[in-house]
Amino acid sequence: MKKYGEKAQEKVHEAMHEMKEGTLKSGRSDKKVTDRKQAIAIGLSEARKEGGKVPKKKEKKS
Repeated sequence: MKKYGEKAQEKVHEAMHEMKEGTLKSGRSDKKVTDRKQAIAIGLSEARKEGGKVPKKKEKKS
């Protein structure tokens, strides 16, 4: 059983490509994304919004 669906893989691929080009920007601050992990997180977040097969976010323990 796959952990991520095709849509999620596609979105992460697009986000990574944009990051390498220097056109990927983060949320409200609109700063350029330079971190690989942040680019992956943005791709997965976009896939979640479109209804792709992506596991839920882990809850933070306080």
